[in-house]
Amino acid sequence: MLANKLKFITPSYTLGIASKVKALRESGEKIINLSVGEPDFYTPETAKDWAKKSLDENKTKYDAVSGLAELKKAIIEKFESQNNLSYVESEIVVSSGAKHSITNALIAILNPGDEVMIPKPYWVSYPEMVKLTGGVPVFIDTKKDSNYKVTSEDLEKSLTAKSRMLFLTNPSNPSGAVYTREELLDIGNWCAKNNVVILADEIYERITFDRPFVSIASLSDEIKDITITVNGMSKSAAMTGLRIGYTASTELVAKAMSTIQGHLVSHPATTSQWAAYGALAFCQDETDKMVETYKARRDAAVEILKDAQDIFLVRPEGAFYLFIDLSAYKPFFPEGESFSVAFCERLLSEKKIAVVPGKAFGMDGFIRIAYACDTKELAAGLEGLKEFLSELE
Repeated sequence: MLANKLKFITPSYTLGIASKVKALRESGEKIINLSVGEPDFYTPETAKDWAKKSLDENKTKYDAVSGLAELKKAIIEKFESQNNLSYVESEIVVSSGAKHSITNALIAILNPGDEVMIPKPYWVSYPEMVKLTGGVPVFIDTKKDSNYKVTSEDLEKSLTAKSRMLFLTNPSNPSGAVYTREELLDIGNWCAKNNVVILADEIYERITFDRPFVSIASLSDEIKDITITVNGMSKSAAMTGLRIGYTASTELVAKAMSTIQGHLVSHPATTSQWAAYGALAFCQDETDKMVETYKARRDAAVEILKDAQDIFLVRPEGAFYLFIDLSAYKPFFPEGESFSVAFCERLLSEKKIAVVPGKAFGMDGFIRIAYACDTKELAAGLEGLKEFLSELE
């Protein structure tokens, strides 16, 4: 009865963990939840005021498929002021979240059997989105000494005649790694040389700590022409439930994505778009304060874990995650099953701490911890993790 493509789709580990946490809490358990990749802030008041204002003014009718003109202008101004990038309205498409933006891009670019290069570790939904849109995910191994950031050398090893697109997540979910200008130029030039489209997922772009963020499309006109930049409001403005994402690309690609979107969903909710306009145009100070908080949590977390035995931590320079290599502890768990899944299940059962197994991101020796939570809860969870590790030894 169901489509054959669903046989190859893997259920979401993060949703599975969320269900377990919810069930345990409903049964009265006190759980420290470090698994959720969602800001623990609320949408800025000014953004909400613009949403309310739009409702009061009855702005609830159909609008342009590719997004409100006012919002697209704010996005263009954002690219100019923050990313040194110039776009026009016909090159911007606003969608119902960054996931929707990515899906539009995949449908627009891929033919059946086209290969999409996905560096490891990767965000959990990338492979499934590629499979659902007729593509073939090709996983690219990365190296510890580059903090698991992909290089042109890594990409070259997997290049085939069917290579069509590269997913480039910057900053990274799950590792928090941020690419330098030189690293991006290496990747961008390689993609241009080999006619590989870059899908630049920059949803965590505003959440960077140690150096100015560089958008890969800003490096040259040649790279810009092959890049589809994806961004959105979920992380930078704590608007996860309002579902607004957007892309910037060439007019040809944007027109294709707009056509696809028009047939599938018409356009994103107008109320959410007005909230996004308010956030982009008037709430940069609120975003800056959020980033300051995340940075303080990052620093506190790294300090707590600095004396943890037999782990490797990618020092996060952006986003709000810790990606921890626990491969040294594999001997304490049964062979023949996923180490990271078994580890997370025991950590939840014995210490009431919820984290995400690295298997969800293509690297089974790791776990991911989110520090988009109360600082005291984060500290308690990390101390609990260290205690759990010491008891395994």
